[in-house]
Amino acid sequence: MKKMKVLVVGANGQVGKHLVKFIQETDGMEAKAMIRKEEQASYFKELGAETVLVDLEGDTETIAEAYNGVDAVVFTAGSGPNTGPDKTVLIDLDAAVKTIEAAKQKGVDRYIMISSFDTTREAIQGAPSSFAPYVVAKHYADDWLRRTDLNYTIIHPGMLTNDEGSGNVEAAETVERGEIPREDVARVILSTLENESTIGKEFQVVGGTKSVKEAINSL
Repeated sequence: MKKMKVLVVGANGQVGKHLVKFIQETDGMEAKAMIRKEEQASYFKELGAETVLVDLEGDTETIAEAYNGVDAVVFTAGSGPNTGPDKTVLIDLDAAVKTIEAAKQKGVDRYIMISSFDTTREAIQGAPSSFAPYVVAKHYADDWLRRTDLNYTIIHPGMLTNDEGSGNVEAAETVERGEIPREDVARVILSTLENESTIGKEFQVVGGTKSVKEAINSL
């Protein structure tokens, strides 16, 4: 039986690393880790995952070459908290859009976007000035994805922590603000990939009392 090959964009991030590990441990799935530097490859090679070297600031055609043989894409990349608004626009908005366009070019229909907790217009207006560019970037990247014919899911995690994951979350169209370990975000992404009923949906997710599978099934 052919395995589902999942391209993880931003694989060297903390969520991405957990996700690649979980995919490699799941029957019927395999990961292709998109990384920026060759020295990042060893972690993924130890897991038996394929790696592909891509600069997200490059053009769409170059990014699309990484999609060969891929069945699904997960965008977990981000400019990080220590960069300025310029990198936020280039990675969280422009690179996200280019990976969406690459999916369309290559006929890779399944696309999962890891967004920010709240990317509504109200969230932009209420965000502190230092955080607003990030929310704006995520708002328009999400909107671009919604306007495509891709089989998309948009995941809005709460405040990310490096705590050990519990495997229990709360997920719904809207939930109370809260925290969620990055490890559990990766579990949510995996469960979303496994569940076709999540196609065309977006949801917020924080730590909770339901198992990830139960929470995703109940969306």
